[in-house]
Amino acid sequence: MRLKYLFSILVVLLTAVWVILIRQISYPSHLLTYISEVLIVAILIYLIYFYNKVIKPYKIISNGMELLREQDFSSRLMPVGQIDADVIVDIFNRLMEQLKEERLQVIEQNRLLDLLIKASPMGVIIFDFDGYITDCNGAAARMLSCETIEDLIGKSLKELDTSLARSLATLGRDDIESVRLDDGRIFRCSYLTFLDHGFRHPFMLIESLTSEVIGAEKKAYEKVIRMISHEVNNTMACITSTLDSISSVLKGSEGMDNLYDIMKVCIERCYGMSKFVTNYSDVVKIPEPDLQIVDLNEEISENKIFLENFCTNRRIDLRMDLSPNKLLVKMDSSLFEQVLINIVKNAAESIGEDGVINIHTSSSPLELDIADNGKGIDKEMENKLFTPFFSTKPGGQGIGLTFIREVLQRHNWTYSLRTDKDGLTHFRIKFV
Repeated sequence: MRLKYLFSILVVLLTAVWVILIRQISYPSHLLTYISEVLIVAILIYLIYFYNKVIKPYKIISNGMELLREQDFSSRLMPVGQIDADVIVDIFNRLMEQLKEERLQVIEQNRLLDLLIKASPMGVIIFDFDGYITDCNGAAARMLSCETIEDLIGKSLKELDTSLARSLATLGRDDIESVRLDDGRIFRCSYLTFLDHGFRHPFMLIESLTSEVIGAEKKAYEKVIRMISHEVNNTMACITSTLDSISSVLKGSEGMDNLYDIMKVCIERCYGMSKFVTNYSDVVKIPEPDLQIVDLNEEISENKIFLENFCTNRRIDLRMDLSPNKLLVKMDSSLFEQVLINIVKNAAESIGEDGVINIHTSSSPLELDIADNGKGIDKEMENKLFTPFFSTKPGGQGIGLTFIREVLQRHNWTYSLRTDKDGLTHFRIKFV
């Protein structure tokens, strides 16, 4: 094909030279003049033919390359009437159609993926290669206690002062771990990568397991407590009845005073064991809250005298820094009173003697903060605090925190218990 066009160009050039030479003759014959004019017309016709067959297809293909360069996949090339060129045009048009469909498919998939990520209850965080956040969804922002996504963009996890961020920062590449925080929340965290333009980009998935795990824990310990309570109480009732009968026989009998005292101690231990089991049983029997709108400050003030009883003998100063605004909260007053008592009691026991407990309320955010200057909570213990029946106190049953967790969750309030950088241990309740 190339030889054909080269030969045609050579013929045109020779013909042009012939015409020029004829024009140089001073007096050309009529025949030569006629031949020259015919050749000129033939050359013009051939040039038009050559343009349509070579130049025009070349321009069409060049335009196609420009469309590819600009990624304009919606345009198409028109056939030029030249067999070889039209084959190229047809292949090009089919390629453009395929590229357009693939591009639309990718755009639609990306749009669907963006919608799924934004609407997903699972937190998604995408990082650059230096560990800084480049994108995330609303669920991740809420889990990391940020009001907007923009508060996270451009930051690393180490810059975020939240319990979850600190836990995420310890994850290694391809790690999948379950994390229990100091506020009772439980997450499954995955640190993975995805391929983009041949490079592996790191990202994290954060799935909340709080309701599922707590629900499973609750069913498990309720079943165990009911079984233990039933067996122990029935057994203690029989033993106590028998011991009472023996004691009544021994009472006043000569030489049986020591044995009578032993029976009395055994009876008291049986009652103590029954009360011990009943304490666990009471946690299972927490009633559903009877919600009423009350003033948080008034509820706290009404219990001030009772709360001071835990502090007076220990020489602990109980201070109240209540908001001047009226703080209306929907709550069950009797259950909240028990929560308040348990928190202050735990704070007093943590201090031991000679300390300060400060009860602070605020309207923005609507929050209760009970802080003490006790011995504090180790970082290793923070994530175990709200595990059912876990206690840091020697011989403790862990009932107080379990009861508090149950009540607060039934009110749908968020809470946290940890020792902050100020050295004080804070129990915070947010009424949201």
